[in-house]
Amino acid sequence: MIEALTGSGLAAAAGLNAYIPMLALGLLARFTDVVGLPSGWAWLENPWVLGILGALLVVEVIADKVPAVDHINDVVQTAVRPAAGGIVFGSGTATETPAMSDPGGFLASGGWVPVAIGIVLALTVHLGKAGTRGVANAATIGVAAPVLSTAEDVSSVLLVVAAILLPGLVAVLLIGLIVGLVLLARTARKRRARRRDRTAAAS
Repeated sequence: MIEALTGSGLAAAAGLNAYIPMLALGLLARFTDVVGLPSGWAWLENPWVLGILGALLVVEVIADKVPAVDHINDVVQTAVRPAAGGIVFGSGTATETPAMSDPGGFLASGGWVPVAIGIVLALTVHLGKAGTRGVANAATIGVAAPVLSTAEDVSSVLLVVAAILLPGLVAVLLIGLIVGLVLLARTARKRRARRRDRTAAAS
């Protein structure tokens, strides 16, 4: 159960930002004792991999906050984020953390099943994020992009922290994420409808 929560938190975080959970796992494994990656996932703590992930994270953080560019970025990330979700779910469920000092079992077996689960979870979160962002951008003429992007980055970091240290919180955070996306989409649709009605009335 803890393995599933850890993997789910990391995969959901990847659905919001592909590079935050991968970079977090790699850095924590390389420079601390908080995370112990198994041999099959040790490449995440390779200095070259960490450097590339860091550079990609900077590009992602900037691009995702620029109206119109964020849409293009979301299209590109439709392939990247699910792949990252598969990687972090697979590595996370087989990793030793304070919450999982002796990981094992079906999800941590290193097979394709945890990777597939991670891909599906990250893709679901990504599609929800991209769809909500599109509605919000249309309703605010792009003004919401930097605000929502920052909120998504913070949510990704919180999910990673919870997944590694307090997996029990992952379920709560995921429910909050779903509720937040639904409420945001509804609010944005209503605002866009009011703006359309005012435009029609003025003409």
